[in-house]
Amino acid sequence: MHIREFQNLMKELYYHRDSKRGIFKTFTWLVQEIGELGRALLDNDREGLKEEVGDVLAWLASLCNILNIDLEESAINKYHGVCPKCGEKPCRCSTEQ
Repeated sequence: MHIREFQNLMKELYYHRDSKRGIFKTFTWLVQEIGELGRALLDNDREGLKEEVGDVLAWLASLCNILNIDLEESAINKYHGVCPKCGEKPCRCSTEQ
């Protein structure tokens, strides 16, 4: 499955609810899921990490649907084969960034 296909699936499943919830409440859900991902990371909870990564991606796709942003296109445009900051592959940016 490509990112665009996953985003379309999230739209088919949840757009009717997400659009009613709105941008900022959907963003809040995304932030909450990132927090849960952080908790799983701190707890070294491998199964929790797998679940929360999926949730973060799903909520990001839902937010993009409301904003009418193609997540796959956005990612490809930003990361088109080289680091967007230094233009190198692999990245040669300072590790302090």
